[in-house]
Amino acid sequence: MINLSFRAFCLTLLFLPVPLLSWSQSVNAPLNEDYYHWIDRYEIKSGRISPELFTTIKPYKRAWIVDYMDSLESRSSVFSSRSDQFNYNYLRNDSWEWSHAETNNSRKPFLKHLYKKKSDLVFVDIPDLNLHVNPVLYLAVGSDSRLDDPIWTNTRGIEIRGIVDEKIGFYTFIGENQSVLPSYVTDVVSQYNVIPHEGFWKDFKDDGVDFFQARAYIDFNVSKHIYMQLGHDRTFIGNGYRSLIFSDYAPPQLYLRTNVKIWKLNYLFQLNHMAADVTSSGGQPYPEKFSAFHHFSINIGKKFNLGLFESVVFADSTGSGGFELNYLNPLIFYRAIEQQFGSSDNVIVGLDYKWNAVKNLSFYGQFILDEFVLDEIKAGDGWWANKFGLQTGLKYIDVAKIKNLDFQLELNMVRPYTYSHNTKYSEFSNYRQAIAHPLGANFREWVAILRYQPVPKINLIVKSFFAKTGRDSTGVNFGGDILKDNSTRESDYDNKIGQGSPNDIAFFDFTVSYQFRHNVFIDLKQIIRRSESPLSFYNQNTSVTSLALRWNIPQRLYDF
Repeated sequence: MINLSFRAFCLTLLFLPVPLLSWSQSVNAPLNEDYYHWIDRYEIKSGRISPELFTTIKPYKRAWIVDYMDSLESRSSVFSSRSDQFNYNYLRNDSWEWSHAETNNSRKPFLKHLYKKKSDLVFVDIPDLNLHVNPVLYLAVGSDSRLDDPIWTNTRGIEIRGIVDEKIGFYTFIGENQSVLPSYVTDVVSQYNVIPHEGFWKDFKDDGVDFFQARAYIDFNVSKHIYMQLGHDRTFIGNGYRSLIFSDYAPPQLYLRTNVKIWKLNYLFQLNHMAADVTSSGGQPYPEKFSAFHHFSINIGKKFNLGLFESVVFADSTGSGGFELNYLNPLIFYRAIEQQFGSSDNVIVGLDYKWNAVKNLSFYGQFILDEFVLDEIKAGDGWWANKFGLQTGLKYIDVAKIKNLDFQLELNMVRPYTYSHNTKYSEFSNYRQAIAHPLGANFREWVAILRYQPVPKINLIVKSFFAKTGRDSTGVNFGGDILKDNSTRESDYDNKIGQGSPNDIAFFDFTVSYQFRHNVFIDLKQIIRRSESPLSFYNQNTSVTSLALRWNIPQRLYDF
């Protein structure tokens, strides 16, 4: 098998003579649950699948968001309330380089030169350069029922985005963080030696953590319908609150993305470089692995979207990080390549769908298939390698004709041993964290979310999660922990969801969010988490109350 350093591969592509013509370039709107809900809300409210956005693939490009919002402006029923009109202006103001929104002009700039635009501390807008520079701040303090001392977060950073010559887009974010985490999050840190969502970290004083965040990419158009990105960031695949293939739970990772959007078709091909572990020896880098992913979706009629995808996680046989060139073929079936070369790589295939059935109501789902043998499925005897996951859900907009009251209900279930493999170089994880669902595998979960925007600047959010999963006691493997070698499984047969030591989790999050100025929020949050299990480590109840000021940054969520 032919191997090549992924670093050298990315650098080679970076300096290829790609034809950069006159198609204007755009960068992404960073992943943000509340921000993206507004966009999806208006697609559902319109009753039609968006031709500008293929919402299964996140993040969205800013130019596409503006184009879609403007395409809906003439439909008075979509932006019928004061809150909807506020959101419309907010989204256009946030990407004013594409909307040219006059509503974003400040009446009284700060010190005459700062915040001439409501959305930007400093900006440059000349023919050869469009530049936006913004501060990032997240200050939070609260209490945890299991802790004597307060919990808190202190984040300072900067976000820069822009376009050069209308051809090259760029984005960078850096943030320095110190935090005392909620107790249930600290449990994850003690168990896996990682902070959820983050990479390298270190202790801060007696009970805190210190970590640095960095995300960046460059973006360019190959043609009118094809763009490429090379960077370090997250990807989310799916229409649900959770994703069963790529979510924003694990830390950002190096990626090379090519996307083709034409007519009713969208095709994404992405390569990722990930950390196989968080330990090393002799001053060497962390062991590395890679993933290749492609996703094809098509709009069928005006209300239905269907997507097919395939993903493989791999390294060479020694785990030294060799790159298999066959996976560079963006159109080939990975499973065939895996079998042809006798590879032990881990391949998952699947599909997703979205159906805007009627106005204000959308159904969606996702199905992933890791491994299976048809005869074993027919036998119904719980063979361990019949590994799959299922998501189904609905979004109901303006519930009972109450304006800006939105409801989402979702079911997720994943069989034991799904995502795991016989080596850390092929399990579906990055930096010892799941790249799909935060619970890993061997669980069934219900998600219910209610959002209400009674007035333009206030959002009320109620989230509830009910999960039943099976945990492992010392020295056993019932299939929930995807970091464990699946050859250590407890049994070949009679496997079922929730096996092992039962752990029932109920999670409630009540949030009141007030937007003081553009992208300046005050959040009051109450979390109640109940975890019941025969294992004392998982038998913990937690209540967390917090108040946060955030500026140009999403809520910091630990929803598990």
